[in-house]
Amino acid sequence: MRVMVLVKATKDSEAGIMPSTELLEAMGKYNEELVNAGILLAGEGLHPSAKGKRVAFDGPSRTVIDGPFAETRELVAGFMIWQVKDMNEAVAWAKRNPMLGQSGVEIRPFYEAADLAEYLTPEELSTPRDGERGKLGVA
Repeated sequence: MRVMVLVKATKDSEAGIMPSTELLEAMGKYNEELVNAGILLAGEGLHPSAKGKRVAFDGPSRTVIDGPFAETRELVAGFMIWQVKDMNEAVAWAKRNPMLGQSGVEIRPFYEAADLAEYLTPEELSTPRDGERGKLGVA
């Protein structure tokens, strides 16, 4: 199963303060362990929300909202995409994360083709995607 691990923002990450050299080294080692175990498929850190924008939808209307955004604890500072056997394995790997302070991650499974079987034809379900996005956004 594929999961997205959403790294929650902190006051420091929203202020653009980079982690210590020691923490960056520990995260590098952790990421290397994830790669070597075949778990880590992708991952990136994000700039603070002050550099971001939101687009709000209200029917046909579109409103652009400039960052920074309130409620730091609701913001995402980075993400990883993992391939795991189940949610228990994802949680076990998340617990090994060397992050410090008042931070955390949220783990959410991706929809897979089988989850959408009632919406897809048998041909669509059996067609390999090779990383391309399908009609419903399924990779």
